[in-house]
Amino acid sequence: MNPLEAARESGLVRTGEPLLVLLSGGADSVCLLDVAVDIEAGVSALHVNYGLREGADGDEDFCRELCDRLGVPLTVKRVAVPAGENVQAWAREARYLAAEQLAKGDYAAAHTLSDQAETVLYRLAASQGRAALLGMEPRRGRLVRPLLEVTREDTREWCRHRGLEWRDDPTNLDVQYARARMRQRIVPELRELNPAAERNIAETAARLREEQAVLDAAVDAALERLGPAPELAALSREPPGLARLVLSRLAGETLSRERVARILGLDPRGTHELDVPGGGRAVVEYGRVRFSRTPDAEPPPPVPLPVPGRASFGAWEVTATEGHGGDAVLAAGQLAGARVRAWQDGDRMRPAGLGGTKTLQDLFTDRKVPRTLRRTLPVVEARGEIVWVAGVAAAERESGDPVSLSAHHRA
Repeated sequence: MNPLEAARESGLVRTGEPLLVLLSGGADSVCLLDVAVDIEAGVSALHVNYGLREGADGDEDFCRELCDRLGVPLTVKRVAVPAGENVQAWAREARYLAAEQLAKGDYAAAHTLSDQAETVLYRLAASQGRAALLGMEPRRGRLVRPLLEVTREDTREWCRHRGLEWRDDPTNLDVQYARARMRQRIVPELRELNPAAERNIAETAARLREEQAVLDAAVDAALERLGPAPELAALSREPPGLARLVLSRLAGETLSRERVARILGLDPRGTHELDVPGGGRAVVEYGRVRFSRTPDAEPPPPVPLPVPGRASFGAWEVTATEGHGGDAVLAAGQLAGARVRAWQDGDRMRPAGLGGTKTLQDLFTDRKVPRTLRRTLPVVEARGEIVWVAGVAAAERESGDPVSLSAHHRA
């Protein structure tokens, strides 16, 4: 499959739809820009100059000339990496932040199947668990990756065929960086074992992402039954794999089998705590387990919730997506001007099926939500009414286009 076919089949580059291409000047991003122009998307480009190496200004000049030739509007951002930061991680986040602010629709990164294989191998070496094997998603919010089905050599062949030049980043050959070591040493050895090694790794990641949707649904169903602070006794009756996934979801970290066994073995009488990865703690209170990162955490400040869209609220990420699914489904009209905030004394809502209002205090008591968790749970308010409390209750759904709400702990 060539890059043009891959981008079309991905459905992530669409004729007439705005698309901001993240353009570094390398062969992958040059290929993506050319393909997006061929598909006649509403293409614009963003180049970020970090000034980190001698050729940075040359990369910027190259991108300007290329965009002039292709008739693509280009925005150039110049940023400086703060001292003491992880350079590659900071640069990546700075680029995505600039794209979020600039893009009128989606924005596209030129990650390839080769990048996918390297990502999976690196994460598997650096961490445990299924999440390490999932790789990069074709879509994450407005960030899209239309070239995940083609290799790095495919993009270079496309550029050669089209008469397009590109700029090579010398840091890709610098083995002081883990990704460069993977690219220069590990992957070539795997290709010696099997020329299809990269594709096999990327295909495995794709299958596991599809299967992850099934597992996520199982965890959602389990949390609906068990609540946001499950009873240890009830968790212990679940299949071990499901109990581990539930606790990992609540912890916002992948928990090992040994760590889960220790949590489930905590004495349900009184209050007991156990450290978990990422600086958090598992707290057992009244026989129920919850996770905390800071003692006596202050309630997070309110944040707007775009529909569709997502909002970061303390340790939670709340998402609103069109259609069914998620933790709760409401009508789009019920979420006009929605925001996420913390519980306040005296809050009341009209839960579905109740036929009247009830205080959140009473709902928390009914659901046995620990007191120390209550101030940090996401409460979604719209049109002056509370329409959803994560893991606790949702308002009666009105007629109209469905919108799904979900809340997950962020790692």
